[in-house]
Amino acid sequence: MTKAEFERLREYIYQESGIYFEDSKVYYVEKRARQQVEKYGFKDFTAYLGALRFDSTGKMRQELLNSITVNETYFFREYEQLKCLAEEIVPLWCRNGVGRSGVKIWCAGCASGEEAYTLAIVMQEMAPDIHWEIYATDIDTEVLDKAEKGIYNHYAVRQVPEVYLKRYFSPLGDKYTISSLLKRKVKFSHLNLVDDDGMRKMKGFHAIFCRNVLIYFDDLSQRRVVLHFYQALEPGGYVFLGHSESMSRITTVFKPVRFKNAIIYQK
Repeated sequence: MTKAEFERLREYIYQESGIYFEDSKVYYVEKRARQQVEKYGFKDFTAYLGALRFDSTGKMRQELLNSITVNETYFFREYEQLKCLAEEIVPLWCRNGVGRSGVKIWCAGCASGEEAYTLAIVMQEMAPDIHWEIYATDIDTEVLDKAEKGIYNHYAVRQVPEVYLKRYFSPLGDKYTISSLLKRKVKFSHLNLVDDDGMRKMKGFHAIFCRNVLIYFDDLSQRRVVLHFYQALEPGGYVFLGHSESMSRITTVFKPVRFKNAIIYQK
């Protein structure tokens, strides 16, 4: 892949997803694009790039985006924030009567579903008597298929407390399958976080989890996404970011709230 081809492909990926690859990622991008070049039998990257831009079906575009997204995740990741949700925010919702009208949580960039189902476990344990739903979205259609199946290996569930493993999972050979109770509570759908039309449809949420996703976006795309989060939240709603991410570097529309277990951003 020439420098010019990399720059053209990088710009295409950025325009379509908001993900920006630095020059140091040229090998990463080339390796994944080469798989697509070989799959479709193009003579070189230039021919592939041309076909990408004129693919009216969107199939090649989606396959490329599926191949370049990072989907490293597991159950009960970044435990302190989950503890904050369980022990501080959920009781606050219950005291304030939020649960009477139903709690909506959005897991943005849900990958193969581990985080979304973790949130469902927390809500089922801490608020079984109120109505709640988890909406989980991702740009990668392949991982969404895995999430809906709800089948996970030992690595993914290694940090699940034993009591929850027995309550919400069933052995399936050398893997585990998530309970039907949680599957009914989690709704998976395809969404590109820089798709303005799609993002405007996301409304009425009390909390948004978008952890370790915005680190792959540049400053402009980050701001664009979090302003959509602001519009998607109910007044007083919360945004949970990853430990390495800071809302204050992106926008000042959210106020940081220091809970006992974590710092969360509030509308």
